Amino acid sequence: MSKKNVVHVVGTGTIGEPLIGLLTEFQKELGIDEVTFHKNSVNERPKVKALLKRGAKLVVDADKVEGFRAWGIEPAMLHDQALEEATVVIDCSPKGLDMKEKLYSKYEHNTKGFIAQGSEFGFGTMYARGINDEVLKKSGQYVQVVSCNTHNLSCIIDTLALGDGEDNLLEGSFVCMRRANDISQVKDFSPAPQVGSHKDGKFGTHHARDAYHLFQTKGIELNLFSSAVKLPTQYMHSLWFDLRLKRPTTLEALKKRIKANDRIAVTEKKDANTVFSFGRDQGHFGRILNQTVIPLSTLTMPSEHRLVGFCFTPQDGNSLLSSVAAALRFLHPEDFEQRLQVLKPYFFDEV
Repeated sequence: MSKKNVVHVVGTGTIGEPLIGLLTEFQKELGIDEVTFHKNSVNERPKVKALLKRGAKLVVDADKVEGFRAWGIEPAMLHDQALEEATVVIDCSPKGLDMKEKLYSKYEHNTKGFIAQGSEFGFGTMYARGINDEVLKKSGQYVQVVSCNTHNLSCIIDTLALGDGEDNLLEGSFVCMRRANDISQVKDFSPAPQVGSHKDGKFGTHHARDAYHLFQTKGIELNLFSSAVKLPTQYMHSLWFDLRLKRPTTLEALKKRIKANDRIAVTEKKDANTVFSFGRDQGHFGRILNQTVIPLSTLTMPSEHRLVGFCFTPQDGNSLLSSVAAALRFLHPEDFEQRLQVLKPYFFDEV
């Protein structure tokens, strides 16, 4: 096992890049000795140079070394060497499950933990910060940080339904209104609303399925169903929710619970672009790290047993906290909670 605490990040996309930036900026406070990242696209050299300037170290495959050198960028090491030296690997690519079988399994002897992102169902123990933190103690080497919308609806469930008992949610229904693509992406934009299929007969889409399995790690069985539609916007995901509750409550009581949760931001804004703009201007790497942003004016209770409302999903921001928390649990199990507090200034009470 390496004497240094080395975090290796695979991928520099909408999650990977801000994650590398966050890890390097707070390297000392988080107790990380070195941050490395894997990149093969030479045409992304401005991004690579910016990350190198922050203190991260570039890792490439052998056949890409000369391509980077031609542009004056010297890779620190090859990918197999980086994996050999890594204490924790965080995969932010869309191929985490493949990488687990083909590559990561070869380095289990020297790596404390492997972490993948939301779409990699089956990679490892499902995790979301604040929902099932206790599972990290028995997660094994592989952890799957759930998707952005799963973070959101799980936070809604945990705060607004299960706060009155683990059996309080009779039924939860959700509609995930997804952005077409990220503003940094040039492919797959939808020029018109595109409805999603209900590929899972029981849960509808993977959002409810993943939330179900997330809460199962705590021994909680939930009745959940989700649908999804892709909208022609590049700003943010939005979520509509309908919670049927076993015990009666009031809107004021639920609003107090929302304001008491530091992973939830509230807002008077009703437009995704204005919420997105706040994150761009005030967030870390332009990201809102809260798990959800709730416009309080959209909340309503048709009865004392039913809550309906909208919220916004900080899509490539809300999984960053969970990714860092999981990494620190592998690196510093004795005080990872205290180390995480360095990120507190980037969580907003109000947007």
